[in-house]
Amino acid sequence: MKRPWWLLTAALPLSLAIPFAIGGWEGLRELRRIPLWIVVAGVAMISLGWVAQALKLKLIMQGVGESISSVKALATVLASEFASSATPAGTGAAITETFLLHRHGLSSAKAASVFALEQILDLFFFVTALVVLALVLLTGPEDFHLGLQIVTMGLLLGGGFTGLWFFARHYRPVLLWTGRLLERFHVAARRRKQIARWVIRFRHGLSLILGFSRWRLSAIYMLAACHWMLRYSALYLIIEALGFHVPWSYLFFIQMFSLGIGQMTLLPGGSGSVEVSFSILLAPWLGAGTIAATLIAWRFVTYYWYFIVGGPVFLAFAGRSLWRRINAPSDE
Repeated sequence: MKRPWWLLTAALPLSLAIPFAIGGWEGLRELRRIPLWIVVAGVAMISLGWVAQALKLKLIMQGVGESISSVKALATVLASEFASSATPAGTGAAITETFLLHRHGLSSAKAASVFALEQILDLFFFVTALVVLALVLLTGPEDFHLGLQIVTMGLLLGGGFTGLWFFARHYRPVLLWTGRLLERFHVAARRRKQIARWVIRFRHGLSLILGFSRWRLSAIYMLAACHWMLRYSALYLIIEALGFHVPWSYLFFIQMFSLGIGQMTLLPGGSGSVEVSFSILLAPWLGAGTIAATLIAWRFVTYYWYFIVGGPVFLAFAGRSLWRRINAPSDE
């Protein structure tokens, strides 16, 4: 798959051009209504999420018998976040984190297993989120009061961890059942083999889970969930600052869907598809100018901020040689 460097130079202007095309000058006027402290608060939430990720990485490293300083753990997180934002479908994150963990003392195989474990944690959190949010949005009242939002967040935390623990202990029958289900739905054999290879990579991550105590795994999962809930709550804060109210559950779903669509596109950060899907899903709630202002502020704290902070850290800890390796064309 070819990943020329110019994709990044096209992604950033496009992510700014689309909000302007949607809201025009009205969007810029709305943007001025967002207090500076709201943007600062959004940036602080993202930064706290990075700290949670760094603590999670330290716990994982300790669980596999290695140690890593807080500075190196945070640097690994920031460099990986930058690589994820700067490459199509976030493909650079795996290479960057594996490279840095290997430099910090892990074998290449164990470093890859640590990355796989982090993906498993994210997977279970978002699968739980999809189920819980679907139930809340389909059966909940139109006025999502605070109590329901708290219950929703509690289910995201508790439900995801319960599913993760069950899968770690009983993954063999689950995988066999999944294979039979795919065959019943006439999924092509070639596609089933691809899924099987994907599952095998995750088994290495599962082997780490099985070696962790329950309290360690619980703490690791809670930190992973904390990171995503902080990141996905910044949008709610921005919209409230503009004087509008959209349920937190619905905003969480919008971001999960838009960023998921963005992972399927060729441009880094899902530029273009993220902005379009985001705008379509918010159109029933907000006007064009407000959508444009919200989009610019949201992308700043959840996308551009990753370049501002993560870029220098990536260059300092990973270097230009790894950047060239990530963006080297291949004929896979």
